[in-house]
Formats: sequence, structure tokens, C-alpha cells
Amino acid sequence: MTLLGALILVGVVVAFILQPIIQGARASLQREDDELTEAEAARRVALLALRDVEYDYHTGKLDQDDYRAMKRQLSAEALAAMKALEEDGARASIEAEIAAVRQGLRAGLVCGSCGQWNPRGSRFCGGCGSAMGERQEPAGSV
Repeated sequence: MTLLGALILVGVVVAFILQPIIQGARASLQREDDELTEAEAARRVALLALRDVEYDYHTGKLDQDDYRAMKRQLSAEALAAMKALEEDGARASIEAEIAAVRQGLRAGLVCGSCGQWNPRGSRFCGGCGSAMGERQEPAGSV
């Protein structure tokens, strides 16, 4: 009787573990908006560790020398993570701007001569006066 109960329990556990495989569930390879990037996670971990070191020092768990050494190391890690996060944001901003310019060029909203953005339906560029329908080489190109 006990053996039968144990076998049923093992069967239920195995079925529970294999359920995602049986159903064909897959993990997404795309980053969700609420997920942290590596730089965001590193920043959060470093700042939480700094908070814990401060707490441990003020409660007497760390002496002053250990506190200073740990604070120096964790501060450097936090600053490096913040710098990486800033660089990631700048890179994403630049890539978004490039994509917008390319889309604008395809739609005829950016002047091919001077790069001026123009409202949809414009016949002439507001910056240099070139006809918007013409594809001209940008200034300075051969």
C-alpha cells in the first residue's frame, strides 16, 4: 500500500516536471519590458550591497577598516554598472534615431540634400528648398 502511494506520488511529480515539455511550452528569447538587463541587475545588486554594508557598519557588525574597504569596492562596482547602463541607453537612443531617419528617408520625410525633417506631404524641403520627390546625393558626398 505504501509502495503504491509512493509510486503515485513519483508519477505526479514527474508529470508536473515534464508538463512544459509535453505541452510544447517554450521560453521567449526576447527581452520583456519588465525584465532587467544585465547592467540594470548589476546596478541593483551593487546598490543593495552598499545599503547592507552601511547597515552592518551602523549596527556594529563591521569595523571601520572593513567598512571602508567594502564601501570602496561596492561603490566602484555600482559606478561601473551605472556607466554601462548609461552607455546601453545612449546606444539604444542612437539606434532608434538611425532607424527613424532611415524610415523617414524611405517615406520621403527627410530631405536627401540637407537632412532636414519635413512634414508628410511636403513638396519642397523647408531647409534648402529642394524638391522632396527627387533623390539627391547628400551634400559633401561623391
